Amino acid sequence: MSYGTDNFDARRRVGVNTGRVLKGELPANLPVQQITKVEMEINLKTASTLGITFPLAMLGRADRVIE
Repeated sequence: MSYGTDNFDARRRVGVNTGRVLKGELPANLPVQQITKVEMEINLKTASTLGITFPLAMLGRADRVIE
């Protein structure tokens, strides 16, 4: 199971800020942004190998379930 930031969203923000700098904006003027979007992934194959089971409610809340 993994619970962390959405990597796609993080890379998108890097691209936006890079574009702003390339257009002439000073890096010091860019706002500090904290990523607020997180995602949960569950790998059922690995969990099965380790003998771990997850409740159906948790599987339903996961953003991605790898079988």
